[in-house]
Amino acid sequence: RFITGIFLDKGVRCSVPLKIAAIFAIISDFLLFHSHDYESYLHGQFFLGTAAGIYWPAAELIVPISCQDFPSSKGFALVRTADALGICIGSFLGTAASWLDSIRFIYFLDFFCMVIFLITINKKLFEDQQRITINKNSDINNLSKVNINNKKFNSFKLILPILFLSLYATSILSLLQSGLPFDLLNGGTNRPPLNETLSGLLITVQLILLLVLQWPIGNWLSNKDIKFGLKLSLISLLNASLLLAISSSVTFGLFLVSIALILIAIGLTSFLPTATEAIVKLSNHSNKGITMAMFSQCFGISSIIAPITAGKLIDYYGNGIILWISMSIIAILLFPLVNRIIIED
Repeated sequence: RFITGIFLDKGVRCSVPLKIAAIFAIISDFLLFHSHDYESYLHGQFFLGTAAGIYWPAAELIVPISCQDFPSSKGFALVRTADALGICIGSFLGTAASWLDSIRFIYFLDFFCMVIFLITINKKLFEDQQRITINKNSDINNLSKVNINNKKFNSFKLILPILFLSLYATSILSLLQSGLPFDLLNGGTNRPPLNETLSGLLITVQLILLLVLQWPIGNWLSNKDIKFGLKLSLISLLNASLLLAISSSVTFGLFLVSIALILIAIGLTSFLPTATEAIVKLSNHSNKGITMAMFSQCFGISSIIAPITAGKLIDYYGNGIILWISMSIIAILLFPLVNRIIIED
């Protein structure tokens, strides 16, 4: 991610890392499809992880460039909707392949998608896009290197609140796929444990909620102040965490879990497009690549730390009460950071 961000700031077209990422993904599909031992599987995962790291900063940055006369806030809302749709379709096809005992079909499917992806980004629309360079702001050309570095440092300070908020929101997103299913299967002090089928059904419903709500909420918030969207997200995730903590102690806990899932969907669909738009507006033209890399890195960090932490807490205490109370407290502590975000039109 960071290396891609640096090259983007040096003037590399956004379409270049996207093409490289697609090629690495195709290589990974070939290796994973033919893997029959741990070592060959590890080689495939290496190429897959590299593809994802190269892809994200460029994929985020190309959105405002491609929007042109279309508001970038609506563009990010539309892109997040496409993300949600892709996740739903991929989960469905992956589940179907597993039921048919043909799980390696997913690698063939990914190969087909990457070929379509390469054809798409080779269209003239992408080739004509501007580069992310210092030249996009003529005032920067007249500054000394010291002043440019100062502007970069100030830009990094401005996005720090967004990065902390992103780590929290992406941790919740990660817990939906790890900590929450574990908590539901394990049961609470009074809430009975769910079987794997019901637990999986709830997570499926959550994915559908994200898909259904992403565009309406994202489009609505595109006309609102960025702080409003971030506050709505934090309040929703805070209340959802509180409900999940309480659900463990009551017999009607499953009902509270269902309400919490709706609040989480509102919180995440509010946060993802709003935070990305904030990063674009807060970073200057000379370091948009590296700041977007830092933002996307939050997804990687939380996907590693959150599941491990959740597993240890649930194993130690026997339920998810402490986990969700902790997430509620973190949300309260992060709330003042929203007011420190200053975005000038």
